[in-house]
Amino acid sequence: MKLSKKMISIALVFILTFGVVLLTRNCATEATDVGEMMPAFQLKDVDGVEFDSSQLKGKVVIIDFWATWCPPCRMEVPHFQALHEKYGDKGLAMVGISLDSEGAYIVKPFMVNNKVTYTMLIGDQNIANEYGGIRAIPTTFVVDRNGKVVKKYTGYRDQSVFEEDMKALL
Repeated sequence: MKLSKKMISIALVFILTFGVVLLTRNCATEATDVGEMMPAFQLKDVDGVEFDSSQLKGKVVIIDFWATWCPPCRMEVPHFQALHEKYGDKGLAMVGISLDSEGAYIVKPFMVNNKVTYTMLIGDQNIANEYGGIRAIPTTFVVDRNGKVVKKYTGYRDQSVFEEDMKALL
C-alpha cells in the first residue's frame, strides 16, 4: 500500500508536535529529588491567609501533596495529624498541600470533620511543577532542618515510615 504525501506530512507534523509538547512539559518542571533544596513557595491556607515557606526555616518538614477525593491520601491524614501532635513541639512542621480543584471550599470542611490542625495550604499546578510535576498523589517530601529533601515518597505509606524519618531527623 502506498502512502500519500499528505498522510506522511500529517504523521510528521503529529510526531514533531508531540515531541515538542513532551520536551516543553519536561522543561517546565524542575525535579525536586532527594539531596536537593526544598523549593520556596507562597501559598494561601484554607482561610485565605498567605503562608511563606520561609516560616519553615530550621524545622524538619513533611510536605504532603494530596486531595480530599484520593482514598490513600485520606488514609494518611490521621497519620500526619498524629505526627504533628507528637513531634510538633520538637521541631516538626507538617504541611499539607491540597491539589483539590475546589480549593478551600472542600478542604476546610474536610479539616473540621477530621480534626486536622496542621498547616493546610491550597496548591495549584504551579506548586506541583515546582516540586517536579507531581504525577501521583499522595506524594510526600521529608525535609531536614537545613531545607534539603531527604526522602520522597509516592503513594501511601504507613505512619511508622514517617515516624522512623522523624526519629532520625529530630
